[in-house]
Amino acid sequence: MLGAMVAFFGVIVAVNLTMAAFAWTSWTGLVVKNSYVASQEFNDKSKAGREQAALGWQGELAYANGELRYRLMSANGAVVAATGVEVAIGRPAHEAEDTSVVLSTTGDGSYSGDIALADGQWIVRLTADAGLAQPWLDIRRIHVRNGAAQ
Repeated sequence: MLGAMVAFFGVIVAVNLTMAAFAWTSWTGLVVKNSYVASQEFNDKSKAGREQAALGWQGELAYANGELRYRLMSANGAVVAATGVEVAIGRPAHEAEDTSVVLSTTGDGSYSGDIALADGQWIVRLTADAGLAQPWLDIRRIHVRNGAAQ
């Protein structure tokens, strides 16, 4: 009976320690540094997002062979000139591979930059100064397979 109880509780303790080790070494779960401050900024960010959406602009994002390209188009299809185009890229649930790159103009209204992305899911957060009160913000989730966005 003593052996059975030690084995029973030993398995429980071993599983708990294993799960605690996995939790300790995996994603922190931290989305924002201060949730109170983030909640105070929510309405302003929502308003800016609605104003941006009302413009009808569309961004075209492409990734292939280590090159990230972006073009911003107005509602009537004209290229929107922007400056300071910056991209922050990271995995959806892990900060270890987070990186950023500043895109440079290519002369045809597009912006490009070199960045190596491994296969899998990525969140791309692009900001650009397009002459608006707030920087243009475009956030997308892409899936990279065989060196290209799908």
